Amino acid sequence: MTMVVNSNNDSLRQQLQAGADALALGLSDAQVGLLMDFLALLQKWNKVYNLTAVRDPQEMMTHHLLDSLAAVAPLRRHVAGLQQGGAVAALKLLDVGSGGGLPGVVFAICCPDVDVSCVDTVGKKAAFIQQAAVALKLRNLHGVHARVETLTTPFDLISCRAFASLPDFVSWSRSALAAPHGVWLAMKGKHPEDEIAALPADVAVFHVEQLTVPGLDAERCIVWMKPV
Repeated sequence: MTMVVNSNNDSLRQQLQAGADALALGLSDAQVGLLMDFLALLQKWNKVYNLTAVRDPQEMMTHHLLDSLAAVAPLRRHVAGLQQGGAVAALKLLDVGSGGGLPGVVFAICCPDVDVSCVDTVGKKAAFIQQAAVALKLRNLHGVHARVETLTTPFDLISCRAFASLPDFVSWSRSALAAPHGVWLAMKGKHPEDEIAALPADVAVFHVEQLTVPGLDAERCIVWMKPV
């Protein structure tokens, strides 16, 4: 039994490494190890706390880990632009409704210079993020049990993945967005034309970025938005 488990882990790690290489992320062995440890934590806690509907480790790899990793290069590019422009020294990111920490924990592992807070209204999900921060020794990761509408701490970037419609996402998280440089990063499937059309007049979409997720034949994109 142990040999089968180890074999599965080796296979998943190879898939993760290949995916990270395809995305040109240049992850260290330590970062790949942390992502694998996070996957194991997610599987363990999921049995008790129902953090995600996806149960199969192989599906977790493609639909969660690699899906989240596809947004890392765009995030790094945005962070570098802000730092070069002198807008921020240490970027603060808020991941809204991140559930089991996707993409928040993945962002924290792959972008150690970004301070990541994952907010969720469900206490056990916020507790899982805190546990992950301790277990993985990620000082830049925090779990926040709250409704996003109640947060007023300014964040430079607010992200979400499969959380809500774009109008609801920007409306609920607006009080937490830092001015004047703050932006929203919303991970979506197909190009959400109807949701974009329904955005309030004082929110502008400045880029819709197509993503390719290694091993996943599905449409993915990031909708980048900012207040006007």
